[in-house]
Amino acid sequence: MTLGCSKNIFDSEVLMAQLRANDYDVKHEEANSDAAIVVINTCGFIDNAKEESINTILQYAEAKANGLVDKVYVTGCLSERYRDELEADIPEVDGYFGTRELPRLLKTLKADYKKELVGERLLTTPSHYAYFKIAEGCDRPCSFCAIPLMRGKHLSTPMEDLVSQAKSLAAQGVKELMLIAQDLTYYGLDLYKERKLAELVTKLSEVEGIEWIRLHYAFPTGFPMEVLDVMVDKPNVCNYLDMPLQHASTRMLKAMRRGTTREKTTELIRQIRERVPGIAIRTTLICGYPGETEEDFQEMCDWVAEMRFDRLGCFEYSHEEQTHAFNFEDDVPAEVKKQRTEAIMEIQSQISLEMNEAKVGKEYKVLFDRYEGGFAVGRTEFDSPDVDNEVLVKITDEQHIRLGDYAMVRIDSADHYDLHGTLLS
Repeated sequence: MTLGCSKNIFDSEVLMAQLRANDYDVKHEEANSDAAIVVINTCGFIDNAKEESINTILQYAEAKANGLVDKVYVTGCLSERYRDELEADIPEVDGYFGTRELPRLLKTLKADYKKELVGERLLTTPSHYAYFKIAEGCDRPCSFCAIPLMRGKHLSTPMEDLVSQAKSLAAQGVKELMLIAQDLTYYGLDLYKERKLAELVTKLSEVEGIEWIRLHYAFPTGFPMEVLDVMVDKPNVCNYLDMPLQHASTRMLKAMRRGTTREKTTELIRQIRERVPGIAIRTTLICGYPGETEEDFQEMCDWVAEMRFDRLGCFEYSHEEQTHAFNFEDDVPAEVKKQRTEAIMEIQSQISLEMNEAKVGKEYKVLFDRYEGGFAVGRTEFDSPDVDNEVLVKITDEQHIRLGDYAMVRIDSADHYDLHGTLLS
């Protein structure tokens, strides 16, 4: 059972590969499972995620009490951050493990940690794409973020190991790699004493069989601009960048300890768009940070309208223990946080509609992920799974669309977050 972000999905896949190598029959989030042992990989990032994780633990603790499962183990970020409290409050769980305690968890499960399987995973995503974690932890001092508490300091995976992993995934039929880390742009500073993301992406782009490489979670401060040259030069590196920016007000950015200003961020986005024409930029913002005034919020609204991001997510501020911001009063009422978040998303919804309508009549290469409601559902290079727009093509008897294949699609109509098209090839 995996809760939370793509980094947790990656970790669960590694755990499953190790268990399978130890002759365990492993299943991921299977409904009506009769599993004797349940491992819950938790999220501890914000209040809603913590609540979901705790409710899941309680659900399986009750299942254990009713004799439906034999053992329940908990790992991941919530367990790393609140182990003592969890052990005291939910003692029915047989063991709690942190984010970097895979060998100890395996030992508890009477499984050997097989070093020869480092990098091997049992994919839980559709077989044609995979999340690809290039580093663990984070060294950034953002005031609102508890990730360093749960994931530790930044630790890059050696480049040769990542290239080997990519080759292995390609041999299994994976066509798309989504590079993830708490901060992609920091990659290499710990191992090589300089930023090496551009070199890594270049080497990954040369792996036979990998047709799309997508970059997630790039930090704006210190962004390695040479990565943009790789995007332009390598056709299998998607013109897509996920860069969480968090706010537009310089006053708020300073309070959040982001190390930048509105003016610097605006100029960075301008340069990125100039160097990679047509790039899709995805970002995330936070509403209701301590001290956020109506003026700060209006500045963010105006900036979102001005910048016209291709993709945007907005979240209500969550007051997290042990973070720098926890020292401040959580003084924006919950209903105001909600209203502000909805207002930002309303602005973005109209931007998304206008951008999608501009695609009508154009042709795009689409990777198909699933069937749903009589449609084949896929994505262009400008969209990542689960969080971005999708392309829907009506399934007919005359045309066969195989999942995991690319095809050219003409866009016939658009709404706020979906495109409808006709298969051309």
